[in-house]
Amino acid sequence: MQPFRETVACPGFEPRGRPVARTGKRDGPIVDLRTDTAPVGRLEGGGPELTTHRLDNGLEIVVIPDRRVPVVTHMVWYRNGSADDPLGRSGIAHFLEHLMFKGTERHPAGEFSKVVSALGGQENAFTSYDYTAYFQRVAPEHLGRMMEFEADRMSGLNFDDEVVAPERDVVLEERRMRVETDPSAQLSEAMAAALFVHHPYGIPIIGWMHEIETLDRQAALDYYRRFYCPDNAVLVVSGDIEAAEVVRLAEATYGRNAPGRTPPLRERPREPEPRALRQVLVADPKVEQPTLQRLYLAPSVRTAKGRESHALEVLAEILGGGPTSLLYRKLVLDLGKAVNVGGWYMGSAIDDSRFALYGVPAEGVSLGELDALIDRTLAESRDALDDLAIERAKTRLVAETIYSLDSQSSLARIYGSARAIGETLEEVRAWPEQVKEVTRDDLVGVMDSYLTARRSVIGHLVKQDS
Repeated sequence: MQPFRETVACPGFEPRGRPVARTGKRDGPIVDLRTDTAPVGRLEGGGPELTTHRLDNGLEIVVIPDRRVPVVTHMVWYRNGSADDPLGRSGIAHFLEHLMFKGTERHPAGEFSKVVSALGGQENAFTSYDYTAYFQRVAPEHLGRMMEFEADRMSGLNFDDEVVAPERDVVLEERRMRVETDPSAQLSEAMAAALFVHHPYGIPIIGWMHEIETLDRQAALDYYRRFYCPDNAVLVVSGDIEAAEVVRLAEATYGRNAPGRTPPLRERPREPEPRALRQVLVADPKVEQPTLQRLYLAPSVRTAKGRESHALEVLAEILGGGPTSLLYRKLVLDLGKAVNVGGWYMGSAIDDSRFALYGVPAEGVSLGELDALIDRTLAESRDALDDLAIERAKTRLVAETIYSLDSQSSLARIYGSARAIGETLEEVRAWPEQVKEVTRDDLVGVMDSYLTARRSVIGHLVKQDS
């Protein structure tokens, strides 16, 4: 899978509530472990050797050996996110993530966290549009205990109304702090709602304020019973551990959980083909620096045809991937019309996603002028798509996949998120080679198809006179 961005509603490996770049993915052989097996060597050229297994109750297991430090990262990914929230119950996936820390019949609230802390470990969770994940990082000898706790709350979550109301207040305060008092967050939220007129990607992960206020114990339990079952989950363990030992521990813990009564289905509407440019303006006295944002409706890695997703990734790098990008060199360095400009592509998604550009004008430059300059630069960019620029962008993207191998948690995150949205591990490994195959014609094709006015939302953030 390619580098991508996602928004998380709770802290995990990334800052909360902010789109953050993710590194790409690749790597060594994938081994299907049906029973205890002998060690399998690496492919020439390196990369982690992956082992997969599926328990009888449907739980999928991915093991990623990493011997560099005596630590393991244990992650459970559920194939549900905020885009699976029932109509009128926005924020329920994120709210349930909070409630998952409120104890079970076997372990009271706080016990799991106290054990992780006492062992010198780390833990957290996060909710995204397409999945919810929970993780711990501990010494290898404590992996079994982490599995016991996590398997227990997969099936035994237990809380009463006395817990629900205060935790709902926590989420409401979180939204007040991160959205209601932040004009840039309000602009991002309004732009997403304008881009996705029918699909739930246009609804904030944390939920709308008025709907969060109505979330209750029964709504949370109904959602929990619908999605939290082993056959809707992926267990990823990365670190200093043998695959056979991971499977043995998983059988003894997660293996005791019964599968769901019926396979959880994602019931999502399809976004209609956009027909009109939309514009969004947020004016607020707290704004210190005017900013420009653009969103384009674009296919994801799951909905793209052929090499479209890979081409969009390379295009984002060419147009807005840092100080060497086309937009930055033209508008910041050459013309001095902006102090910052860039772009990104959120390809890691189940349904059609977004391609984004952003800019901060230089003093004396209006947002309208910056808009026009971006349009002109995009129109001229076809001539700038020379072979050297394309190869440099592809080299930078593939290099990120190599750097990602240095992080055990990134390895777990890369493969877990891919499986949670339905990508195969083979597709993850093939990503660098597919990026290398992107041609100039591919880039021009996605520009013509997706970077068009009718597929876009333009957002302006300005200071309101007091």
